[in-house]
Amino acid sequence: MRLFIDDKPCEAAPGQHVLEVARLHGIEIPTLCYHEALPDQACCRLCIVDVVTGAEKHAAVVSCTYPASEGLQVYTQTEQIRGLRRTILALLKEEAPVAEGRLKELCEEYEVPDYSLRFNVDADEKCILCGLCTKACEELGSFAIQGTQRGIDKEVSPPFGEPAETCIGCASCSRVCPTGAIECTEEGETRTIWGKTFTLLRCASCGALYATPEELDWLKVKLQDVEFNKEYCPACRGRIVAQSHAEL
Repeated sequence: MRLFIDDKPCEAAPGQHVLEVARLHGIEIPTLCYHEALPDQACCRLCIVDVVTGAEKHAAVVSCTYPASEGLQVYTQTEQIRGLRRTILALLKEEAPVAEGRLKELCEEYEVPDYSLRFNVDADEKCILCGLCTKACEELGSFAIQGTQRGIDKEVSPPFGEPAETCIGCASCSRVCPTGAIECTEEGETRTIWGKTFTLLRCASCGALYATPEELDWLKVKLQDVEFNKEYCPACRGRIVAQSHAEL
């Protein structure tokens, strides 16, 4: 099917959403809670766009969950849409005053004003409760962190605020966080996250620190591979597999 994004004709496959189609065609739509591996969050609402439906009716929709359709007209940078994004960013900035990463970059790009903490929030807060970290942990099957409390007291933490036994130290939650809210430190051959310290293993080929023993044990079970070689980092493992295939 064909739709039009900012008047540019874009081909789309059935089941694709507007955001996915836009990115495939090099059209940038800002997001915070979206990750290609963890779709359908639709929490931050920052990816709103203007779509023209039947009878020339305009509507602001969330592009990460809005389905692409034949002949759909989408506009990503209208004055109204940019104004709405600026308002959303301002509210998120107030919720997480010292957020880093993508949120900080977008606030600068959209020239978001500083409202000087008009809301009753923690002045050191970085989390916008986008849910990406808990979704990543859930997809892994660890369930080591979750949303706790309710309303204005809601936060992300391990159950009961104690280091979770199921945490494997993979740091996936930290990697997908768009605001730098999850503290993950690496010193020497250790990684500390959520109050739990893990040993990091070195690749037998390149010597790089690349994973925790718990992470590799989980991966072995996940792949159901009794021959899984845990001595090499993913890059070296891929190279060795490619070489072995080439020799066959």
